[in-house]
Amino acid sequence: MQATHWLFKQLPMYQNVGMDGYKIDLSKTLLLANHLKNPHHGFKSIHVAGTNGKGSTSHMMASVLQEAGYKVGLYTSPHLKDFRERIKINGTMIPKRKVSSFVEKHQDFFKNNDLSFFEMTVGLAFDYFAQSKVDIAIIEVGLGGRLDSTNIIRPELSVITNIGLDHTQFLGTTLPAIAKEKAGIIKSNTPVVIGELHPDTSKIFRQVAKQKSAPITFAEKQEVSFFDCDLKGNYQLKNQRTALTALEVLITKGFKISQTHIKTGIGAVVSNTGLLGRWQVLQTLPTLVCDTAHNKEGLLFTMQQLQQTTQGVLHIVFGLVLDKDLEVILPLLPPSAKYYFCAPNITRALDVAVLKQKAEDYSLVSTSYKSVKAAVKAALKAAKTNDSIYVGGSTFVVAEVL
Repeated sequence: MQATHWLFKQLPMYQNVGMDGYKIDLSKTLLLANHLKNPHHGFKSIHVAGTNGKGSTSHMMASVLQEAGYKVGLYTSPHLKDFRERIKINGTMIPKRKVSSFVEKHQDFFKNNDLSFFEMTVGLAFDYFAQSKVDIAIIEVGLGGRLDSTNIIRPELSVITNIGLDHTQFLGTTLPAIAKEKAGIIKSNTPVVIGELHPDTSKIFRQVAKQKSAPITFAEKQEVSFFDCDLKGNYQLKNQRTALTALEVLITKGFKISQTHIKTGIGAVVSNTGLLGRWQVLQTLPTLVCDTAHNKEGLLFTMQQLQQTTQGVLHIVFGLVLDKDLEVILPLLPPSAKYYFCAPNITRALDVAVLKQKAEDYSLVSTSYKSVKAAVKAALKAAKTNDSIYVGGSTFVVAEVL
């Protein structure tokens, strides 16, 4: 496992350190792909981008395709507890020995070419999927689209869930600018499904699709029949609509997917794929729920749902990372709740003192804690049986309670 330790410790990654771990260039990814004999040419794929919902949408599609009998690769990021969550086949994580042997075999190449964590991980996923002879792989973009390391594939279908103002230091400060980056995954003569119809972004997607002769479908314009889903957040209806629309496109391309496969797959996303952290109820009496929503669009839905479903006092354990705009995030939080501010154990965590001080401007009553664990412990101690506790604000906060 020494090689795997090197993968994590010797190189920065955006997940932990932010901009220092992010490379805006595809040249190293292409170099690695060539070194690995272009494994991405060895399997069919679906490419998924978007500000919110791409993980849930990807897992929904994977679950349905598994029910239809396909061998399905799934590449997503970030992980919550185990790095291997990023790379799965039919819901099973890549074996540890596969990770170790891949790093050991190619470590000199990685070092000599100064590859990033993202580039190495994409290479690992593509190599594993090709060797395992998956029928199709669902590949989630890490960040943006146009210059993301995953954007060397030639997919059967591209999916863009939605556009919001997140990661603006990399992708642009307006919705149209961010849409242009994410539209970079649209390929020539390849269908694309857009999850949300938005006046500031739809024009961009239509323009790019026209330039590339890519048939475009807007999920919000489609009539769909929703199915019971084991992902329980209200916002999952948007993701389900996108997934269902994408699956219909796959059917037109010859994939054998029945309504029974869709119904069963949508109802068993968590059990089929192992997805974590999406409105995940960890206990009842009091209710303890966590969710990875971490930007304006995501938190808007989760805060609405919290206020609709909470009967007693609402206790919110909350922490953020440095790149979040507090003047955008804090107004979304209900002033009636009790707050337990904390910081995830990563380099780019927002200092709790800064969060607490700024929250006072929005009349949020809070106590600060040195760790996520301490904050959750305090919330559980204070909560009565009919109260609700929510843990969120960052993927990395949620990771520490799972």
